[in-house]
Formats: sequence, C-alpha cells, structure tokens
Amino acid sequence: MPLQLRALLDSTALRLATFSDSPQLDAQVLLAHVLGRTRTWLLAHTDMPADPDQSSRLEGLVQRLEHGEPLPYALGHHEFFGLDFDLTPDVLIPRPETELLVQNAIAWMEGAADRRTIADVGTGSGCIAICIAVHIPDARVLATDISRPALEVARANAHKFGVADRIEFIECDILPPHTAGLSTEQHLDLVCANLPYIPTAELRSLPVFGREPSLALDGGADGLDPFRRFFAVAPEWMAPGGLMLLEIEAKSGPPVLSLAYDAFHAAAIHLHRDLAGRERLLEIQLNGMT
Repeated sequence: MPLQLRALLDSTALRLATFSDSPQLDAQVLLAHVLGRTRTWLLAHTDMPADPDQSSRLEGLVQRLEHGEPLPYALGHHEFFGLDFDLTPDVLIPRPETELLVQNAIAWMEGAADRRTIADVGTGSGCIAICIAVHIPDARVLATDISRPALEVARANAHKFGVADRIEFIECDILPPHTAGLSTEQHLDLVCANLPYIPTAELRSLPVFGREPSLALDGGADGLDPFRRFFAVAPEWMAPGGLMLLEIEAKSGPPVLSLAYDAFHAAAIHLHRDLAGRERLLEIQLNGMT
C-alpha cells in the first residue's frame, strides 16, 4: 500500500533534521516540488497516497541534499523579491539581505523619473537587475559578470520575466571600459553591486565553501579587493547626482567607507542596517555638479 503524503513528509523531515535548520519546511518544499503543487495545496491533502514515481523522485532529491547540495540548486530555482529565479551551481543563491539593496534602488528610481540608466555589477543570477527592470518598466540596465556561465543563467531569467530587451549583459570584471560603445548610454544614474566580500581565509572555514561558487564569494585577503577595483573604474561611469548601492559584509563597514571617501570626496555616504541590525548596504549619493 503506498505511503500517504503525510508519512512521506514525516520520514523526509526526520532525515533532513540531521543537517537542516528547518527540516519540516524543507520537506514540504521538496515534496511540493515533486508533486508540482504549492505547499498550501500539499498541507491540505496530506491524506492522499504518494505514487512510487513521486517517492522515487523525492528520494533522489533528498540524497542530493544529504551529499551537501544546497536546496535551491536541487530544486533549480529560488524565490527572491517575489520572483522565482532559475538557478544553477554557477550562480550564488540570492540572499534575503540583498532585498534591502533592491528596495532602496527601486524607491530611489520611483522618486527620480529622469533617472533610468542602471548597472548591476556582478549580476550572478540576474536577480538585482531583473527585479529593478520588472518594477521600473522604462529602466535600461547594464548587467555585468566575470563568469560566462553566470551570465547565461541571468539571460535565461531575463527572458523568463520578459525584461531581456531592456538588459544588456556584458562579460567583464566590474565594468567595461567607459568607451566600449555599448548601447547603454555613456553614463549611469544608478549602480548596484553585490561584490564578493568574504576574506579568503574566512571563506574556507565557512559551510558555504565548496557548495556555492567561490568566484562570487571570495573578496581576497581582506575581503576588499573587488571594492578597490570597483572604486577605480566606477567614478568615470557615474552621472552627476547619481547613486551607488553596494552590499557589504557586516564587519567591513569602516574600511569600505574609507575606500568610498577616497573615491568620492564630495559625495554623501551612508551605511544602512538590515533587519538584524547589521551594517549591510553602502549608499553613495553623488552631488549634481559636473
């Protein structure tokens, strides 16, 4: 007699409990994925039987998690800012704290109707660029990444959400040369960046090491190398009165601030805290003078 979905949920959660902080939730997400249903539907139909194919597919996913694969990679997608992004192990799993950057970017653009040229540096899955493009329908976005496989994921997501015609994807480190002749205008009103910011030695001691792409996490010896490269090239791209939003590591506020002040002497520079009270977002508001 086939197991009921309730029993399958319970047995799956028990296995996940050895390594997951949320085994019940993860079990529900996995089984809902296998069934092609929502979690809400699943929880309302736990007395239904599971067929052998569903049980087999669930077993395959659980084994992948037991071998250390993150849940979003096993599922192939992950929700961020209300959108369900397709993922591969070539891109970082979008974090909830990055939504703070997106919220600030959208709010700024909604209050500045003449500011519509944007860059998303280190786009990864494309989550920042795409969320902004979805919420600001006339935005024109330049999305860069040093990883070609990551750009392929980002392009696919842009097509998925119907914004590919307004996002230009460029393979480069930080930003291309300012005279590269891109279709994007030769200035940027808003630059967003989620750069690698974990010091190399620290990264190697973290559970994320080897599970997500180190290229998107490793910030060099002190975690600041990508910021140094960023501040060396970004100023020439910025329009007068433009805005820069950079996600930072919670402990790196003071040194990143110092780099920012060196690059932008007359800018208004602020650190924003996330919901946990950690300094997470660097805002650089340029003055309007040329």
